[in-house]
Amino acid sequence: MKIYYNQKTDLLYIRLDERKQQVENERLNEYMVADIGEGDKIVGLEIMDASKNVDLSKLLPIEFEYETK
Repeated sequence: MKIYYNQKTDLLYIRLDERKQQVENERLNEYMVADIGEGDKIVGLEIMDASKNVDLSKLLPIEFEYETK
């Protein structure tokens, strides 16, 4: 996973799957677009006006939990 932020355009992009593949864009709401790839899986999320819609100060460091069943 990679997170990209462009301060000039205020665009945040979260790339979940870094494999090169064909994607389709699906608008989720007025400021969020999902990139849908192979197997109808979400490849990335684009958030426009990110500073207004996301608390950017909470992005780093990233914490996560991983559970296996």
